[in-house]
Amino acid sequence: MNARRPHGVRWIALAAVPALMLAACSSGDSDDTDTDTGSTAAADDGGETTDSMESLEITLAHSYTEDQPQHRCGAQVIADVVEAANVGLTIEIFPASQLGGDADRIASVVSGDIDMDIQGASALGAVYEPISVMDAAFGFDSPEHIAAFMASDESSVLVDGFAEAAGVQTLGVWSAGARHFTTVDAPIRTPEDLEGVRMRFPGSPQYLLNAQALGATATEVAYEELYLALQNGTVDGQENPLTNIVAQNFAEVQDYLSLSAHQQNTNLVIMSSKWDELSAEQQEALSAAVVTAVDEVTACVAESEEATLDEWRGGDEWEIVDDVDRAAFSEKAEAFFMETYTGELLSVYEAMRATAP
Repeated sequence: MNARRPHGVRWIALAAVPALMLAACSSGDSDDTDTDTGSTAAADDGGETTDSMESLEITLAHSYTEDQPQHRCGAQVIADVVEAANVGLTIEIFPASQLGGDADRIASVVSGDIDMDIQGASALGAVYEPISVMDAAFGFDSPEHIAAFMASDESSVLVDGFAEAAGVQTLGVWSAGARHFTTVDAPIRTPEDLEGVRMRFPGSPQYLLNAQALGATATEVAYEELYLALQNGTVDGQENPLTNIVAQNFAEVQDYLSLSAHQQNTNLVIMSSKWDELSAEQQEALSAAVVTAVDEVTACVAESEEATLDEWRGGDEWEIVDDVDRAAFSEKAEAFFMETYTGELLSVYEAMRATAP
């Protein structure tokens, strides 16, 4: 087997996808490939081929509901495109944390018990700290900025370092939407508005750094317990992408939606050492499927967010705050991280900022 690391996969320009998919699907009557040799066998003088290839099933886990873009435009697209490539791969999806929470699934990918996963950068920092910097507040300006960074040579230090440290391949990265503040008593327009607000942030080290960088005092609450914490007043506000705000019905317990867009919510599509068991053809097909999904998720998130905001602007569920001083937040965050990060974390942050469009 000619196993290849996906060094070029994650940075393939979207324009290359049709060609990759054509290559992956152009076997005609040659539907199967021997996984040990990667070769096809001629059957008779008529030129037909009878390929024999052991079919591999890959498990793909994530924590999102089936209605969220990460599943319907991400995981499901990966499974569908791989199936259409007809290279002896099938993908079984386990959504909604069916195979465990984020921390458990990361450990399972490292051990090889789960083949593929969709994870946030901060969660992956538990096994390779530098990758968590991708979730720094105002580290990325937009989904296009993420794509520019991942297409640059600078991103290789993260991807290769992650592979060396944990034996985990990074097949693609997308933004699952920008994170925004919601509150119950007063809107958030400036860093000063966060003073005295019990703002829930996830408990990972990077998110807690984000709270400091933005001028907030973080209150840690598990995502699964957040609605109840908002309802009973344990916390005054929270920050999440719109897709999560919708999924958790936070409009029922919050009044103000401040469009701060203070962080691009990154998702990484990762794979265990099972990658090395795939033939070159299978690796190419899976890589192309992930590239397609990265494009699809980006479009789905943008479409979903636009529709959600249009609906909310026409109703009375939220008071939507458009005039957030994002420049003030951004300058505060950059000054904080330039002073706080050191070593490899600072190098990653500087590389991210250097690739801003």
